Amino acid sequence: MSIIIAIIIFSLIITIHEFGHFIAAKSNGVKVNEFAIGMGPALLKKQKGETMYALRAFPIGGYCAMEGEDSESADGKAFCQKAVWRRMIIVLAGVFMNMILGLVLLMIQTGMSDAIVTTTVSKFEEKAVSHQTGLEVGDEIIAINGMRIFTSMDMSYKFSNDEDGVYDMVVVRNGQRVSLKDVKLSTSMGENGKEVVHYDFWVEPKDVTVGSVITQSLKQTATDARLIYISLADIVRGKYSLKDMSGPIGIVGSIGEVIDSERDRDTGKIDWNGLINSILSISSFITINVGIFNLLPLPALDGGRFIFLLLEAVRGKPVKPEHEGLVHTVGMACLLLLMVVITVSDITKLV
Repeated sequence: MSIIIAIIIFSLIITIHEFGHFIAAKSNGVKVNEFAIGMGPALLKKQKGETMYALRAFPIGGYCAMEGEDSESADGKAFCQKAVWRRMIIVLAGVFMNMILGLVLLMIQTGMSDAIVTTTVSKFEEKAVSHQTGLEVGDEIIAINGMRIFTSMDMSYKFSNDEDGVYDMVVVRNGQRVSLKDVKLSTSMGENGKEVVHYDFWVEPKDVTVGSVITQSLKQTATDARLIYISLADIVRGKYSLKDMSGPIGIVGSIGEVIDSERDRDTGKIDWNGLINSILSISSFITINVGIFNLLPLPALDGGRFIFLLLEAVRGKPVKPEHEGLVHTVGMACLLLLMVVITVSDITKLV
């Protein structure tokens, strides 16, 4: 089941991403030679107008092949013949569609919830240190140690990744922004015999309405997008290594763990509402991840192609196609090598 769910998730995300390029290309008068879902030999093919539509055997990718995308073409409808601003729109359209898909999935997930978790303090546990050091009931936490807080996930991240357990916060109290210095949380004894910080307060739930669902989903999209960049920065700083990253195999394993967590140990029945909620959360995070990762200014990614278009806009002339093509080829080889390393790491974790 986890493999089937993973294939559905990956296929949906890839299809949406490539459809973004496709619809933007068509809207800007660019000829699309082929729109394919999957890679490898074609299972189904149909020519409609100037475009070949194909479903290919391996659900590990897809593409929107445009005339003159990576080479010179005299065709007036070629990608390379269009104004640079039109090509910018086409290049970024895939990322845009990934973000829209992530937002829609989050809206569905949030709409299924009994209540929406806020960042407003509702009550404290007995002798809560956070209350003793500044927090009050009704405070809406909007920043911790300089980071804007959108969701409770942001709070969890800051509380669990701080080294000294002391937090400078900004809260909204009675409609006014209030700065709090040196707020601390209560501690308890962990399994390893060391003290660990834990939440010593609860937050208010919010009713599920159309407005609250849209607002919360937008906030969660911002949280997920920022968390991806923070994680990448942590990898660069050496806080995490490549073995901490996961590829498709690792994601399949995570989905399997989610399925097991939603299965009753006595009866073996699956809590389908809980499973659907978890799958929506995973799917939204992955599609936002794909969108944000593609924005990185790296060769072979949409962000890398966008950088070449910016150079063209500044210089007034494009980089030679053969030079740009070489850069993207090398970049793709490096990305494939990275995927091999991550896949080997995923397999090692499984065994």
